[in-house]
Amino acid sequence: MTVAPGTLVLAGTPIGDISDAPPRLAEELGGADVVAAEDTRRLRRLTQALGVTPKGRVVSYFEGNETARTPELVEELRGGARVLLVTDAGMPSVSDPGYRLVAAAVEHGIRVTAVPGPSAVLTALALSGLPVDRFCFEGFLPRKAGERLSRLREVSDERRTMVYFEAPHRLDDTLAAMAEVFGPDRRAAVCRELTKTYEEVRRGPLGELAEWAAEGVRGEITVVVSGAPERGPEELDAGELVRRVRVREEAGERRKEAIAAVAAEAGLPKRTVFDAVVAAKNAGGR
Repeated sequence: MTVAPGTLVLAGTPIGDISDAPPRLAEELGGADVVAAEDTRRLRRLTQALGVTPKGRVVSYFEGNETARTPELVEELRGGARVLLVTDAGMPSVSDPGYRLVAAAVEHGIRVTAVPGPSAVLTALALSGLPVDRFCFEGFLPRKAGERLSRLREVSDERRTMVYFEAPHRLDDTLAAMAEVFGPDRRAAVCRELTKTYEEVRRGPLGELAEWAAEGVRGEITVVVSGAPERGPEELDAGELVRRVRVREEAGERRKEAIAAVAAEAGLPKRTVFDAVVAAKNAGGR
């Protein structure tokens, strides 16, 4: 007799306020055959707060054991089990464990569904006051300064609003790097402790936010940055042209190619950009 495959359920968990838990979360926690949790201790606190006792087996599923545990969970699913995946906060797979298991389940023809729940990405985006019609999620930036700058330069011309996660002790360095690459006047919002008692949303230019963060910030952080503005030729002064060329050069482009690219995106003759770069060099710049 052939056993029908089970179902993988991705469940969103509260990012702060426990009352934000969707009603279906308690149902799934109580009825799943296997509950895979990023942190079993935090899962225990969650189930106690919701007044539910998992009937199924509880296993850990975090970054350190994802590779080894995924095949085990796939076998459970192939055997007909209903496997519930939860992370510490928010939706699994979004900068949290889950992608490997989802990909493996899909590969084996196993049904994957979700219990929608709170999301720091969407909550911060909605509260930021920045355009939300088009956006992209960039996750965590690299910890090393050079790699962080390189990653930011890759999206220096991104026109969509960008959302980042960041650790509080690295926030000042990250905002300073963003101000350097995107410009100190680029609008942004730092969302701290979303849905918690001390929730705070600080909005303003990147330069000002970097100065504020230098004093020290605590809590869970989500940063939202506006996309690159669409500016006409008359709005791009020589300093901005030079900055754009420099960003491209630091990303690995040759100066000639960088000048041509900046001229094309600005709708200007290459000679105009070239003259601006030469003038800046003669004035003591690069």
